[in-house]
Amino acid sequence: MAATTPRRVEYDEEDVFFGPRRRQRGYDVFINHRGVDTKRTVARLLYDRLEQLSGGGIRSFLDNMSMRPGDRLEERIDEAIRECGVAVAIFSKSYCDSDFCLHELAMLVEARKTIIPIFYDIKPSDLILPQAVVDSKDHLPRDIERFRFALRQAKYTVGLCYDSATGDLAELVSTAANAVVERIEEMEKKSVQRRQTIVSRL
Repeated sequence: MAATTPRRVEYDEEDVFFGPRRRQRGYDVFINHRGVDTKRTVARLLYDRLEQLSGGGIRSFLDNMSMRPGDRLEERIDEAIRECGVAVAIFSKSYCDSDFCLHELAMLVEARKTIIPIFYDIKPSDLILPQAVVDSKDHLPRDIERFRFALRQAKYTVGLCYDSATGDLAELVSTAANAVVERIEEMEKKSVQRRQTIVSRL
């Protein structure tokens, strides 16, 4: 199922078609991750790698790199999710404990975004909603179902598996970045083809 390969503001706890036109648009990529696990490793490295690969043509949303003082968290994040075409969901050991991570994932799934999963020190089968989240009075039953559905969808999406004890982090980041670029290029080609088809029918 899953192929093997090798400064976010953490607000719930601790501290090729890349031209000027694209820069004027919203975000192309949304990096969904649990900061306490991956903020200083794969998430930031992936952000930097995408910037390097595209010469700044790809706009990636990573909270501490993309938000400014005064931004409203939910509004800014929801807007970035609506704008993006591709998301990278970095699933780590404490990912499912985070309401923010689950909310973002549910939004991405509901918006039918292309999601590239990275299973970071976990297996796809580990994507289970914790009982503490289920029992929390902070969530409506509807929210619990949304979270469960989003995790099921991610579980059955082909992704990249990484074991920090034996894996090569640079290889993981490179593979993930290349997958993102490939998906964005595919979307751009389809968009051009659709425009050409519309023009030809006029």
